[in-house]
Amino acid sequence: MKYWLMKSEPDVYPWSKLVADGRGHWDGVRNHQAAINLKAMKVGDRAFFYHSNIGKEIVGVMTIARTAYPDPTDPTGRFVMVDVAPLAAVKTPVTLAQMKAEPKLAELVFLRQSRLSVSPVGAAEWKLLCRMAGIPA
Repeated sequence: MKYWLMKSEPDVYPWSKLVADGRGHWDGVRNHQAAINLKAMKVGDRAFFYHSNIGKEIVGVMTIARTAYPDPTDPTGRFVMVDVAPLAAVKTPVTLAQMKAEPKLAELVFLRQSRLSVSPVGAAEWKLLCRMAGIPA
């Protein structure tokens, strides 16, 4: 199993909408590295749901429910999307400031490439972030 962090602006697609829907499409990704990450996802992989711009915090954990397939919002036909399903809200949101302050997260791709909307998370980083969020890894 691999781990990921996926960013969404809460005024566009919030955690609460994914929870209400029970399953959602992660579409609209137009960065080539982020698209490569989407293509690497497998059903059952886990991902943090991160609210970007507003809040700037991890708010939930989701599972990859469907692997990459063509994104119909892309007129060029080059980009893909995945389906995700919520697993659990975090007990304690983990803020960007908290992540930056934790030396053990210094190599977290999300912190080194902050504009990347879909990024991998290492197993040790996942466990630490889950501990910070008050949830089991």
